[in-house]
Amino acid sequence: MIIVGAYLIKNNDIRISTFVMFLVIGSRIFDPLVKAIGNIAEIRYSAVAGKRILKFLDLPIMEGTTDVNYGPKKDIVFKDVNFKYLNDQKSTSTKPNRDYDLKDINITMKQGTMTALVGPSGSGKTTILKLASKFYDVDSGKITFAGEDISKIDPEFYMKNISIVFQDVYLFQDTIANNIKFGREDATKEEIVEAAKKACAHEFISSLPNGYDTMVGEGGCTLSGGEKQRISIARAILKNSPIVLLDEATSSLDPENEVEVQKAISELIAGRTVIVISHHLKTVKEADNIVVLDEGCIAEQGTHEQLMNNNGVYKRLWDIQDKYNGWTMN
Repeated sequence: MIIVGAYLIKNNDIRISTFVMFLVIGSRIFDPLVKAIGNIAEIRYSAVAGKRILKFLDLPIMEGTTDVNYGPKKDIVFKDVNFKYLNDQKSTSTKPNRDYDLKDINITMKQGTMTALVGPSGSGKTTILKLASKFYDVDSGKITFAGEDISKIDPEFYMKNISIVFQDVYLFQDTIANNIKFGREDATKEEIVEAAKKACAHEFISSLPNGYDTMVGEGGCTLSGGEKQRISIARAILKNSPIVLLDEATSSLDPENEVEVQKAISELIAGRTVIVISHHLKTVKEADNIVVLDEGCIAEQGTHEQLMNNNGVYKRLWDIQDKYNGWTMN
């Protein structure tokens, strides 16, 4: 604009005073225009988000019977389960064009035992955890809890029986105490503190200026990954559910935090039915049943000793990890 103005002044096509006036007016108009353009983009983003919310609200409410005759053994059983994500759902498969995400899945997760899900990325581990959590319904086959098809179980009752610790922990913009209390809203202060102690979180919480009344910020932004993970475990301990689902709970932690979180997990899973996802095979070596997944199918399953003797996928993964864990720089 300045270059054009200089050219016009030089050729006597415009007076300097007129040019200065346009500069002043232009500067006043420019900022509001930029803000307006930014607002248009935000409105479009909001419209897309609004459509997603409306689509979510239009989903049918999950229903189940409240008078189910639950058996004494609260095993979780996958029987001939097949599943594929819809186009607008998030698939973890590394081969999105295949006609299934899980195929012919048969697993018995006995009450009071640990079942480990291992395998390459995109093999279906997280999908099994989501199906066990009743986040999705199977396409065919069935999943039973205590002998009853989970599609017939009252969702509220079922979720009371499950505690989930995700890899990516989300904390609400509230106090630490209320974030732990989210596991059981009628918990007392003493019960919250006891759960935090078992989760190896009491010490760092007590060192904060306001202790358990410290605000954590949206998503827990004021805390480290290890601290958020321990609060999440404290929440699960407080809930005291008979089934615990762990999704790579220590994968993104430094060694010091990983030790603390492993201690907390040991306290959490004691005497419970546990389903755990892990890429670190040594952390699940003692599992009662290790399910090895590959491209949405079960390649093999059994104890560590059985799988090592099979010389299959598990032994190959174990040998690879063992080789790199022993790597040193000379």
